[in-house]
Amino acid sequence: MPPARRALLALAALAVALQLVPYGRAHSNPEVAGEPLWDRPRTRELFFRACKDCHSNETEWPFYSHVAPVSWLVQHDVNEGRSHFNVSEWGRERNHGDEAAEEVREGEMPPWFYLPAHPDARLSRSEREELVAGLVATFGESEEGDHEHGHP
Repeated sequence: MPPARRALLALAALAVALQLVPYGRAHSNPEVAGEPLWDRPRTRELFFRACKDCHSNETEWPFYSHVAPVSWLVQHDVNEGRSHFNVSEWGRERNHGDEAAEEVREGEMPPWFYLPAHPDARLSRSEREELVAGLVATFGESEEGDHEHGHP
């Protein structure tokens, strides 16, 4: 068997074996326990368009989120996003809504690698400014060095 074909078969076998790893496919969307009092409906609309998949319990799980190893990355990102800031569990301790405006303003959120597969999450400059203003009005803003304190 030619080396290229052997390598291709080994790669295919590895891809199949990766599917047996029991992480990243048991997706859940827990019930919405509480939501913040948004300053206005437009802020909520922009947030849910650009941020909800990682920062709420209303994640839309795309097909590739069921295929390892991409499923592992998606599951990790959603778990991390929900644990840091989750609008579906508003009122819990350590829900960092006060950092949301800064993250959007600085272009950290939504992350660059999320946008190609989710073009609806791409915000125009005016939408980004509108979302930042709405997030500040809804959650306030953290002060420099105040990232340890969650403000529900």
